[in-house]
Amino acid sequence: MNDSITSVPGISVGHWTDVEAGTGCTVVTLPEPNVVAGEARGAAPGTREYALLQPGMRVTQAQAFLLTGGSAFGLAAADGVVKGLVEDGRGHDTGVVRVPIVPAAVIFDLFPGDPSARPGPDEGLAAYRSASSDEVASGRLGVGTGATAAKWRGFENMVPGGLGSASRQVGAASVGALVVVNAVGDVFSLSGESLTGGDHEPGPPQLFADPTVNTTLAVVATDAKLTRAELGRLLVRAHDAFAVCLRPAHTRYDGDVVFGASVGEINEDVEALAEAAFGATAAAIEKSVRAANS
Repeated sequence: MNDSITSVPGISVGHWTDVEAGTGCTVVTLPEPNVVAGEARGAAPGTREYALLQPGMRVTQAQAFLLTGGSAFGLAAADGVVKGLVEDGRGHDTGVVRVPIVPAAVIFDLFPGDPSARPGPDEGLAAYRSASSDEVASGRLGVGTGATAAKWRGFENMVPGGLGSASRQVGAASVGALVVVNAVGDVFSLSGESLTGGDHEPGPPQLFADPTVNTTLAVVATDAKLTRAELGRLLVRAHDAFAVCLRPAHTRYDGDVVFGASVGEINEDVEALAEAAFGATAAAIEKSVRAANS
């Protein structure tokens, strides 16, 4: 059984990884037609095409999502994903040319890795070209390569974060989540186990040398048929999983963002799908940290 986001038919995931520099990027490609949405709850997000994901926007479809290291510099990797999509004849049909829509979001991994090493267009293209429907591995790869957690209590307590993915079933529909954990806070399992050594109730933060070395990102996908408003309910519950498993979450020092995609025609109850998004996101968070520290 595929316990990852690629259990959703048509979804594929590819990575570019630089272990030595401690950075990377991950591409999630989407089948069409689809409906996409996004919700940012951290106070320091770095994004591209995020406004297009909000209610009322004319374009409701995308070809891929990009999660990348390199802070704002890493958004350049989206150009490579766009190039690959153009080569494959994919994109929004403007009547003149197809324009690929690639919403992207970044984590800050310039510390403790090499701050001069950042994913760019070539790296984004490489991640796109490596995309596969195989089960997604967890740990320090792709965008999770340089991710860290538990910095809230001081950098001496910092531990590796990472990439994780999980899935849940709701009737005939699949719901999958892919998460990169680069949290300022400590990480907990859904059952309450501390995975990074922190207490259940966070105390006051230590003074940061640089408070921006954070951000947790997720993609939630389902083959259930949803409107953008209905898909938004899944994103709310995914953010709820952040709040349960990352303590604290959604701070001034995080750019927490969740992207979502509905890529199928299956009719299932929205609330049940939202609870599946919660469970899959929480499980992906736990897998990411366990694998990164194994």
